[in-house]
Order: sequence, then structure tokens, then C-alpha cells
Amino acid sequence: MESRTRARTAVAAMSLAGLAAASFAGWGGAASASAESLHAGEHSRHVLLISIDGMHQSDLDWYISQHPGSTLAELTHHGSEYVNAVTSNPSDSDPGGTALMTGGNPKTTGVFYDVEYSHTVDEAGSACTPGKAATGGDVIYDSPDDALPAVPDFLNAANGAFPSFDENGSLYPAGVDKNPAAIMNLKFDPKSSLNPATFPVDPATCKPITPWDYLGDNTIFQVIHKAGLRTAWSDKHEVYASFNGPGSNGQSIDDLFSPEIDSQAVMPNGVPYPQDDDWAHIDAATKQYDGYKVQAVVNELDGLDHSGKTKVGVPAILGMNFQTVSVAQKIKSTPTTLIKNADGSYTTSAPQAGGYQRVNGKLVPGPVLSSALDYVDTQLDRVVSTIHKEGLTGKTTIVLTAKHGQSPQDPAKLVTVKDGPIIDAINAAWAQTHPSNTKLIVAGTDDDLWQSYLSDNSQTADDFVKAHLWSHTAQGINAAGATVTVEHSGLSQVWAGKDAASFFGVAVDNGHYPDVFGEVQEGVVYSGPTKLAEHGGMNTGDRHVLMVVDGPGVPAQVTSTPVETTQVAPTILATLGLDPSSLTAVQKEGTRVLPGIAGSRHDR
Repeated sequence: MESRTRARTAVAAMSLAGLAAASFAGWGGAASASAESLHAGEHSRHVLLISIDGMHQSDLDWYISQHPGSTLAELTHHGSEYVNAVTSNPSDSDPGGTALMTGGNPKTTGVFYDVEYSHTVDEAGSACTPGKAATGGDVIYDSPDDALPAVPDFLNAANGAFPSFDENGSLYPAGVDKNPAAIMNLKFDPKSSLNPATFPVDPATCKPITPWDYLGDNTIFQVIHKAGLRTAWSDKHEVYASFNGPGSNGQSIDDLFSPEIDSQAVMPNGVPYPQDDDWAHIDAATKQYDGYKVQAVVNELDGLDHSGKTKVGVPAILGMNFQTVSVAQKIKSTPTTLIKNADGSYTTSAPQAGGYQRVNGKLVPGPVLSSALDYVDTQLDRVVSTIHKEGLTGKTTIVLTAKHGQSPQDPAKLVTVKDGPIIDAINAAWAQTHPSNTKLIVAGTDDDLWQSYLSDNSQTADDFVKAHLWSHTAQGINAAGATVTVEHSGLSQVWAGKDAASFFGVAVDNGHYPDVFGEVQEGVVYSGPTKLAEHGGMNTGDRHVLMVVDGPGVPAQVTSTPVETTQVAPTILATLGLDPSSLTAVQKEGTRVLPGIAGSRHDR
């Protein structure tokens, strides 16, 4: 392990909240415990896992340099910072989230993307004969799986529909949200919160495959729950009930709180945001949305359930994901602040520029992203202060990381390319010699990588798609709005068939991996010209994320050893005194505990 011990800096003044200095002083004392004491058996009773989706290591470096007295700075200085941490590959919300919870990559979890396809299943709702060979089908565990996936636009029904904020329709009649704060009463029910008719079908049984049973590996929630300890998690979609793990019946997370981020954004007084969009496309709304999940975590640290109503005890594992930074990185222009007027109504601040900008030749967060980082830091201070108030400082380990990064960071490199014309051209070219198959590419999600699933998944068909992608140009739009041409359909590398299987480390007949998989040229995003960046790809901006661990027995160090976000899962178990090898992905992949964190019996 290459590392250097970083001198701790005293808090010069009270920062953010009044309890900050006291809480950090307590944390410093806990962090000063020697590695030997942890090796001798010292463990945390609680682990707080927080994914700041989209946050790069470079964002952390910049923020600390600008805000040396911030919560992020103090957690980093008192704990172990891993400056060469990378996400799963691909780096989307899934498999990124599943990597954190299992310790596994797609080759063992079977989760290659949040919207994917598998040759081993039948399409949702299709006719099925038990035991008949699979016909292939979409595996889309996303907001369409909600029990209420289509609620008319509250401002103008002619504009279409959104999924319901409460997903299962248990809080708002017909999904009509007139009191978003009531979302704190949302409860997950594995039997009614989702719509099984949207799930892919198991051809052996002709039964829908639940999100948790699709996983190929067990999860930290299963191991911790089996040990008789309480578990909790908050996230952006209810389908992240998948983190319960296979065979769990959706019940290994004792307290799952996942209001739907794709629902229509509604201000605290029940009036929809005038931008008429979801929570993930208005940064002021995203902050409001993340605030509900922060409140859930605070309630849980107070020993209550996420609603704050029932005394249940502090979970052994709890946490959430922040969306605010990710949204700020992607949206070209958006308001940052929700303003309450004297009459109780609300307005938003004027839109500002999202993403990054150059200042004195250096690429730094722009106004929206800077505001988003401030917001996250303030909320982290609130959480840390609660930990201190409840006397949990010497018993709790905090893990900060991200499911994914975002690319490109440099707006000058952005080229948005519509993938539809590329797919149509490939299908048309194939049909010229295969007139009975006019749709070779049947599924795929591209974002800032390329994935294609084929109706004919022979090596010949795979090579055909690869050759077309590589030999053709595509039209795109750069950050200045000018039309540009990109070579190789915007790709820098393509794997097809057996080479794609080899890339992921799976057998050719695995059935889950994309038949054709491609890495984009840095800056290429398959989208209309509305985004500044996207996640899911393989470039540095997609995968190089923050990783900070702070808690009792954790040394104050900066570690340059390359690590992966898959290492979070075994580290959490070891920190709680549980066996990391209880995770099947740890057994299969040899995933190691993060260096310097846990006792010698696990840190080998």
C-alpha cells in the first residue's frame, strides 16, 4: 500500500452548523485510534454509506481547496482518502450501485446496466411455456416498474405523464401529489410497491423475475440482516429494492425509502415547479428531493424509522445517494434555489450555467455545480452533527463514494450524437442480406458508451455490427451548437461477441452481457443537444470518483493504491465485525477490504 499520513488540521472556526467543531473533535479522537487497536478487534456498531452520485476525486480536491473548514474537508482529513478509486465498469447507477452492495462486477452480479436485455429471459408479458428455450427480453428495472407509472402532468395533462412520487399509490390518491412532505410516510411493500407485469419472465417457470432475484450475488443487507442487525437504505427508485438480494423476498432491507425521482417535481406548498419537469432536471428541485432522504437518515440516526414516527434503534447499515451533484453536472442551465415568499408561495432563482467552466485556464465547477457541492456539504454537516448529538461518534464509520462519475467534464470536448440514425442504418444494412430480419439490434442503452443486444447473436452478426460502427461516421453537435462529424460512430474501441464476453470475463453463452460493447471517444454523449455530460461510460470522468472512510480505528491517510468501489461492500462487513467472505462476489472475484481499514484477518 502506498500512502502518506496527512497531518490533521484543527478547525479554525465553527463551520456551517454550531455543532460542527464539537462533532469533528469527537471524530478526531475516534480516528486517532491506532490500526493495531482495530486489528485487535475494535469495530463500529454502525456504518453510514453515502453515494454522492457524479462526484469525482477532482471535485473533492477542488472543494476542499476552496473550503478548508468544510465538512467534506474534515471528514477527509480525519479519515482515509483513496485518491485512485474507480467505479464498476460500466459505471452507470447500476451496476455502480450493485457493486457497492455486493462487492461484485457485472461478471458475477449479472447486472450490466440499469436498462439492459438478456438472452436468458422472456419478454415481460409474453406468452410462455415452462421449460421452453428463452426468447430474450428487456430487463428494465426502472420507474416503469412502479405500481403507478403514469400519472398525468399536474400542470397540463396534454404534456404526458410522470410516474407517481410515492410509486405504489399508497399516499396520494391516484398519484396526485399535493403535499410532497407526506413522502416521508412512504413504505415499501415487496408485494404491492412494484408491478410484476413489467418484470422479465423466467422461461423455466414462466414467472416474473423480481429485481432482487435477478441478482447473481448476495448483498451486504442480506448478510447484516441475517446477523440479526437492522438495515436501512434510501435511493432514487423503488426498484433498488434489488439490493435486498436473491432469495430475500425483498425483506433484507428493514427500512427502504425510495421516492421516485422521475416523478413530477412539486414545491413544498403542493404547486408543481413552473419548469414542469421531474426532480432530476431542476437542480433546486433535486435539492428538495435529496432533503427528504437526508431527513430519513437523520431520523434513523435518532433511532427512529425513516418517517421519524417509530422507535426502532439505529441501523447497523444505513445511508443514501445524493442526486444534486449529478444533476448539476448534466443540465446546461437550471435554477439552484427554491425561494419562499412572504405569502407562502415559492419561486425559483434565475437559471445559471451547469457543469464546469474555465477560470484562469483551469477547469472548475460552474455556479450550479458549486452550489450543489455546497448543498451536499451542508447536509453532511447536518448528518455528522446528528451522529455526535446521539453519542454515536465513536461507534460509527462513514463511507463517502459515488456510484458513478460523469463525462465529459470539459464542455469543450462535448459532442452529442443521436444514436437512433446509427441503429437504423445498421438494421437496414443487415436487412439487405437478411430480409427476414429487419431488426438486428433489438435493445441497447448508449449514454456515453455503446451497448447493443442482437436478435441474431451469432459471431457473424456481432462482427457485422462492429464493422459498421467502426467504418461509418456520425453527425453530432458540439458545445458551441455547431454540427461536427465524428469518426467510428463516435467510438474509440469496440468489442463484439466473444471479445465482449472476454472483456467482461464471462462465458460466451452467458446471455446477459451486451453482444456489442463500445467505448466512446471522450466527450461523445449519445443524446440530443440538451445535456452537458452523461454517466455510464468508461472514460476517466465516468469512473474516477471520491472514496473517503472515516470512523473509529481508521487511520488519517491519503492512499494512492488503486482501489475499486466494489471494495466498499467487504469493508462495511469487516468494519461491523462480520465476515467479508459471506459475500458470494468476494468469494468469486477475490474482492478485498480497502487497505488500512479493517483488521489483519480481513485485510489480506
